[in-house]
Amino acid sequence: MASGVARAIVYAALAVVIAWSVAAVWIDGPAGRTLSAALCALVAAGSLIGLVLIRPWWRAAAVAVIPFAVVLAWWLSLAPSNTGAWQPDVAHLPTADVNGNLVVIRNLRNFAYPSPTTVVERWEQRTYVLDQIVGFDLFLSTWGAPGIAHTISSWEFSDGQHLAISIETRKMKGQDYSALLGFFRLYAISSVVADARAVSGIRAGPRGEEVRLYRIRGSPTVARALLLNYLDEVNELAHTPRWYNALTHNCTTEIRHHVQQVAPGNPFDWRILANGRLDELGYERRQINTRLPFAELRRRSDITARAKAAGDRGDFSALIREGLPERPAAAP
Repeated sequence: MASGVARAIVYAALAVVIAWSVAAVWIDGPAGRTLSAALCALVAAGSLIGLVLIRPWWRAAAVAVIPFAVVLAWWLSLAPSNTGAWQPDVAHLPTADVNGNLVVIRNLRNFAYPSPTTVVERWEQRTYVLDQIVGFDLFLSTWGAPGIAHTISSWEFSDGQHLAISIETRKMKGQDYSALLGFFRLYAISSVVADARAVSGIRAGPRGEEVRLYRIRGSPTVARALLLNYLDEVNELAHTPRWYNALTHNCTTEIRHHVQQVAPGNPFDWRILANGRLDELGYERRQINTRLPFAELRRRSDITARAKAAGDRGDFSALIREGLPERPAAAP
């Protein structure tokens, strides 16, 4: 009985790795479909023939995994590039110069969207004073996909400025995002440094998403350290691109990565992957305002209508924060 269960588990695992190997070759392999199809057939046949011809079953399973190992080694060797015909919203990579208390951001995205079909491209250089950081905020944007959201990090400054960083896919012209393809090596990762309106306003407006904004518990010192940690990676990506992955390197796992480097301690939770419920996790961990019942907090944190009304106004970030629940005091 135990042997039968073990065999079933091994065969199920083999089915998964064979399917992944074939998909990886098809999606990330040679551009020619005829060649890709031939390689896919070779990978599948290499595993299945071993399972049919070799005995005992455990030896057959060991042989059947060899094509997967070969494909995995090839797949891990694939390297992204910063050269390409990129879509306009990711055409330029941001960089940051940190000089003491000042940060100069180049290629900051400040696009305007006067209508659902009109885009005004604006790439800017801005200067921020680190000592003026007030705190860290989090945008959570949903569009009806169960349990899924896009998260955007944001920093508030005492001079009224706000800076946002959105982890996105860097797509080439003609590419569309696919959640399935996001598990393979089709998209590079992009740390988009932007005016908050340019990354949250488009979601509330032209894209028709529901956007909520939460002020996160923490001191200005921690918020400053977090921003500097982000900017280190912004500069790194400008020189050494990395792959996006819908499971391991996405908009929310990257936030966790940076937070853990600055303020480690919070254990992993499944809602980091089902990130449409990230605010629920933050409420349980008292990282967001808990003076209100959670349902009321969510309602008051919904900035969708205010973002639409603010449009392209220069005081967009101040307008969307009107009536927003306050930031919890940092732990002593």
